Amino acid sequence: MVRIAAAAAHFGRDLDHCLGRIGKLIGDARDAGAALLVLPDAAIGGYLADLRHPDPSALPPALKPDDPILDQVAALARDMVVCVGYCEADGDLRYNAAVCLTGDGVLGRHRKVHLPAAEITAYAAGDTFAAFDTPAGRIGMLIDYDKTFPESARTLALDGAEIVACLSAWPASITNAAPKISQDRQSRLFDLYDCARAAENQIVVVSSNQTGAVGGMRFLGQAKVVGPAGNILARTWAKAGLAVASLDVAAEIAAARRVLSHLRELRRDTYR
Repeated sequence: MVRIAAAAAHFGRDLDHCLGRIGKLIGDARDAGAALLVLPDAAIGGYLADLRHPDPSALPPALKPDDPILDQVAALARDMVVCVGYCEADGDLRYNAAVCLTGDGVLGRHRKVHLPAAEITAYAAGDTFAAFDTPAGRIGMLIDYDKTFPESARTLALDGAEIVACLSAWPASITNAAPKISQDRQSRLFDLYDCARAAENQIVVVSSNQTGAVGGMRFLGQAKVVGPAGNILARTWAKAGLAVASLDVAAEIAAARRVLSHLRELRRDTYR
């Protein structure tokens, strides 16, 4: 059995404040017995303040892949596996990125592949989906809009991922606001994608998200752990907190695939 935690929390530009909040969430997850914690996208430095017209002078701080703040997160993680999002600098390019680490160092990295229109002006696109081994199991990472595309999680599942960590800064609908979050189109899609990606690949999906408001955006929260049958095992709602679930990942996946094994029964020669 492994305990898995997904975080819903708000993060802004102040790196010291971000690090303090990350430390608190890691501590809370450790107290809950979690071996894996998935923090939101842009937990180090915050997300864009405006998705329609991002201000080039107000973008998140771009950090190198070996920035000392990642060493600080690793020190906080100790024996826990922690996935965390940040803005990554690579020469003149900036990426919406995530890193998975423990106290022993970096286990895996991901650069967001699918960029919505507004992000194209702020970030370059990544070009790879790859799973990697961790003490909590074989993991792959997606960053918010990535999970809209079934091929993203499918590629990770075919690479042996048992757990897909989806790190998000996913807001309520900007163009079609609803009076209640429960009625919001983006709220419904956020949950739908989490459950669909888990069920269609028969894997575990751990979905984190930001909370609170920035500029004209309201982040949804709705962190959750989803089982291989697409069943939500634990979740938060709009407020900050941790969704924590205990499960035998290998056994749950084996049970889901006992009769119908989606990956084994793929007909790749018929798809286009």
